[in-house]
Amino acid sequence: MESARQGTSGRFTVRQKAGLKSDRYTVSELLPDGSDGGALAFAEVERLSLKEEMTFYADESRTRVLFTVEERSLLDAGDGYDVRDAEGGSVGAFEERFFASLLRSTWVLHQQGSPPAVGRERNRFVAVLRRAWDFLPLDLVPFLWPYHFDFETDGKPVMRVDKKFGLRDRYVVDVVVPDLDRRLAIAQAVALDALQGR
Repeated sequence: MESARQGTSGRFTVRQKAGLKSDRYTVSELLPDGSDGGALAFAEVERLSLKEEMTFYADESRTRVLFTVEERSLLDAGDGYDVRDAEGGSVGAFEERFFASLLRSTWVLHQQGSPPAVGRERNRFVAVLRRAWDFLPLDLVPFLWPYHFDFETDGKPVMRVDKKFGLRDRYVVDVVVPDLDRRLAIAQAVALDALQGR
């Protein structure tokens, strides 16, 4: 959909549906009453793929590609991920800062012509609790407590991602600045779920 490309500020939701071999994501507009509106994009992420890739489609039948995300290196996830349009042109990039993420997940979002936006988990206590949960033998029990990311440039808000409480992962994304490409915002929001801790 064209609305996935527009660089206008706005709100949308990301819903994850977990499967045995892959996770599916639906990105939708967020209506004023808090419900999901029209779908902006669909994606499916393989759980055991050697190289991390995500393809976002305009429809659930996956017939038209909107944009893609591809890991730069198999050897070093810190090299980051490139976001490209359907023709292969650059939309932007993002990467996780490994050492900063040991205690509180930290991502950096890059869009050409704009300074980087740094996103961190808002609550340090929840961040540490999430890491402790990962060490427990509870693979089949999801971490239900909500967590949040704030992306900023020079202390000014760019985007917020709020995980909602529930058995299924649901995120509300607020794009604060008008010049952030919606495709880049969607890619980063899905990555916070799909690529966290890999």
